[in-house]
Parts: sequence; C-alpha cells; structure tokens
Amino acid sequence: MDTKVVAISGGAKNIGKGIARKFLNEGWAVAILDLDTESLEKLNFEPERTLKVVGDVVDEYDVAEFFVKVKEKFGRLDAIVNNAAIGGFKDFLSLSVTEWKRVIDVNLTGCFLMVRFGAILMLESPGRGAVVNISSTRALMSEPGNEAYSASKAGILGLTHALANSLGPRVRVNAVCPGWILHEGEEVSETEHKQHLVGRVGKIEDIANIVYFLADENQSGFITGQCFVVDGGMTKKMIYI
Repeated sequence: MDTKVVAISGGAKNIGKGIARKFLNEGWAVAILDLDTESLEKLNFEPERTLKVVGDVVDEYDVAEFFVKVKEKFGRLDAIVNNAAIGGFKDFLSLSVTEWKRVIDVNLTGCFLMVRFGAILMLESPGRGAVVNISSTRALMSEPGNEAYSASKAGILGLTHALANSLGPRVRVNAVCPGWILHEGEEVSETEHKQHLVGRVGKIEDIANIVYFLADENQSGFITGQCFVVDGGMTKKMIYI
C-alpha cells in the first residue's frame, strides 16, 4: 500500500475526530482505537481508508491487537497520534489512589503502550515515521484539583523527548500542548474569547493542523523532541481575579 497510514488513539470524537478528518483530507488512511463504541459507529469516514477498533489504551492486549489489525488492513504505519485522555479533575484531598492511577494509566501509560507496540510496525515500514503526543497546557500551569491530569500531561513531555532519543533517527517524536479548545457543539462567552491574545478560544482545526504538520516528513522533518504550545497566547497573559 502506497497510502500513508496514521494510528490515532481516542479518535472517535472531538479533537481526535478532527485530527482523523485532517489526515483523511490530506490523503492518508487512518486507524482509530477508541473505547467509545457509539461514537466510533457514528463515524462516516471512507471505509477503504478507515479502520475503527474498539479498545482501551491501558490494556496492552487491546493495543497489541489493534496494531495487528492495522498491519492486516494497511500493511504499514507512518504516524501515531496519542490523543486518548480523561480528565479526573477532583479535590486533591478527596482523590483516591485508584482515581489517580486511572488518569495516569489512560493519559500517560496509554501513550507508552501505543508507541511500544506501534513502533515495531512503523520501523518495518518504508521511510521515516512520526509520533505526536497530545499533552496540555496544564502540564505547564494548573488550578486546584488538577493533580492527576497535570502530572499525566507533564509526564507526556518527558516521555516525548525520551522517545525522540530512543527511536531517532527513523522516528521523530513531538508533543502538542493544546490550550482551551472548543469541542463539538460547545460555546463560550465573548469574555472568555478575550482572555486569549488572539481574541478567541481555540478550534479543533487549530490542533489538527499542527498535528498533521508534525507528522508530515516534508514539513517537519528536522523537528523532534519538542513541545508546541497551541493556546492563543493564554499562557503568556497575566490574568488577575
């Protein structure tokens, strides 16, 4: 198969869905791993260039089987986008160890497993590969109740530059830290838009575009081990309450 292939975790809705659509529009094939069966079924992407698999990124057997299916359908893998995540925002003194571990498992260990099993197929494929990990501006700044989420997203940044060392030069690894991004059907006030230096809250397309840029060897072949903050300047603005 000559068509390039991207594997996306959490690609059934919102940012992940937007990323999948971007790659399809650019001529790639997409393989999506998601636990949300209903949202997966609703995706109406081109069947010949789409693989939809129900699975949990914290289950190594689900992840390993996912890449077996990717190889069976497409025969190659050129990029991995680690997007699957949960919030787990909760008052710190009420946060249980089980809740903490679940957030770390989905957000951080899920990234590790996707690359651990996906890199094998990627290294068997022609050309150079790319991994794009979706972190968050909450890896860089926080508010109360963000402990598990912020720790998991900060961990992704460390994992990113470590993987860039381990997998280079055949595979480039970068991270994106989205700021406030509107999900499908979500609306915010004009005041909330004005909190951003660009005058608006982010759109799904803002993230999809940079993810594709980082996956495309022709556009970003000299970039690896980096974190790109895409937040409309919000982390650079002092906000006094």
